[in-house]
Amino acid sequence: MMDSEGCAPVNSKQDLSHHIKATSGKHYLCGYCAAFTNIAVTFPIQKVLFRQQLYGLKTKDAVHQLQKDGIRNLYRGILPPLMQKTTTLALMFGLYEDFSSLLHSHTSAPELFTRSIAAVLAGTTEALLTPFERVQTLLQDYKYHDKFTNTYQAFKVLKDYGIREYYRGLVPILLRNGPSNALFFGLRGPIKQCLPEATSYSAHLVNDFICGGLLGAMLGFLFFPMNVVKARMQSQIGGEFQSFSKVFVKIWLERDRKLIHLFRGAHLNYHRSVLSWGIINATYEFLLKLL
Repeated sequence: MMDSEGCAPVNSKQDLSHHIKATSGKHYLCGYCAAFTNIAVTFPIQKVLFRQQLYGLKTKDAVHQLQKDGIRNLYRGILPPLMQKTTTLALMFGLYEDFSSLLHSHTSAPELFTRSIAAVLAGTTEALLTPFERVQTLLQDYKYHDKFTNTYQAFKVLKDYGIREYYRGLVPILLRNGPSNALFFGLRGPIKQCLPEATSYSAHLVNDFICGGLLGAMLGFLFFPMNVVKARMQSQIGGEFQSFSKVFVKIWLERDRKLIHLFRGAHLNYHRSVLSWGIINATYEFLLKLL
């Protein structure tokens, strides 16, 4: 965070280690809890969005498809994103603080630069959890409803194809995570400063929700094509590992070379991101004040 207390100078390696543990531990916990709250609320919306990204469906058609799947399948596939998102956001907030402290203590570069690098490094580290996104994609795709009944089975099937199969779709995730993290942490402070001054806990909560929601919506729209390509790449099991550019061109041609078709589902993603990142940012900041 731009106003974090994690940038105080330290004088020795021992002090540095103690300082990082003392100031960043709560960031991991708050990030974890914020993600859990968000997933529980927004998973059904994410499932509709996923169907639109993968098949280019209109919103009403994607909703109708989920209705046909039945209530039993509504939360099917929630375990991978729950595991992945809670861990990812714990790493996102915690590692950002850790990397920021380390870079600030060991370099004389401007704070804006060190914090941007810290955000990119945190996002790149998050990509280690790609297998969870991979399995989530398969469990949400109706084509595999008869093939997998749970997360364990999906992981087991992918195991037969080797470790590389778990990381199918890694390139768009890397292209998304680093830059989006840098923009999120870099703009969060300035945006909040533009909002009316908060004089109570509830006002702070509202401002944090608005700040997180606006940023989430903006970044979700900006990087939407990355997620479209990722969904297509990760919906395949076995076979050729096609490059990001090859898959993108294929989708572009399938959707009549129209930009508006490439962003099909982006409006729902926009509203979901406002809610999702509003919840994440508000919950994170609220818990951070309590600890």
